[in-house]
Amino acid sequence: MLKVENLSVSYGELTILQGVSFDLQPGEWLMIVGPNGAGKSTLINAITGGVPARGRVIFEGKDARTMKAHELARGIGVLAQSHYVGYSFSVEEVVRLGRYAYAPTIFSRHGGEEQAVHAALEQTGLYELRHQNVLTLSGGELQRTFLAQTFAQDPKLLLLDEPTNHLDLVYQKQVFELIQNWLKQEGRAVISVVHDLSLARVYGTRALLLDRGKVVADGTMEQVFSDEILDRVYRMDVRAWMNRMLAQWKEA
Repeated sequence: MLKVENLSVSYGELTILQGVSFDLQPGEWLMIVGPNGAGKSTLINAITGGVPARGRVIFEGKDARTMKAHELARGIGVLAQSHYVGYSFSVEEVVRLGRYAYAPTIFSRHGGEEQAVHAALEQTGLYELRHQNVLTLSGGELQRTFLAQTFAQDPKLLLLDEPTNHLDLVYQKQVFELIQNWLKQEGRAVISVVHDLSLARVYGTRALLLDRGKVVADGTMEQVFSDEILDRVYRMDVRAWMNRMLAQWKEA
């Protein structure tokens, strides 16, 4: 579905990404992990064309840079880690904006729109809130609204940049389970940037570990999350730290 070849990003003399390459197949949930400053979010932005980059991004056999914006939007959906909302749209109106790639103009109606919007609202548990002003939503409800917007877009690939950063445990669980259920449909794939290694391990099928802009490991969760690799990249005993945190929940 997606092939990234030798992707590099630099700002003057500063190199953020250096020669990143990987493939993604339908049905996979690729977790991009690594310490702060590893280049994780920059990689997502480079894939979508949000930052100038060298190298190639091939989506379903086509060079993403040569695809028209509406064509790319029909194939790839992006969910950011946070959203600034300064307008008093309803939840349904925000979700409906996910259909812009299928319309002659952003506010025009067209076949299949109502079904896609209502399905996205139902999937994310927002149907009862569809008429509510988005300015009155909690952080978790707002993130689910933008996730519903992405679902309404009906892409084949989801790119998620820390989708549950700033959310409490309940909303973290909700969002990741919604994405997991979305992925069950044939011909779909997900790429997520995550800091929480436990979430990555529970939900991911593969991992790409970055450090200082380079790929350190790419493979199954077991391969990438080995003690030796994680300790070297994070410069600490990761397993010991995780066990220490888990120990706080053991019964006395």
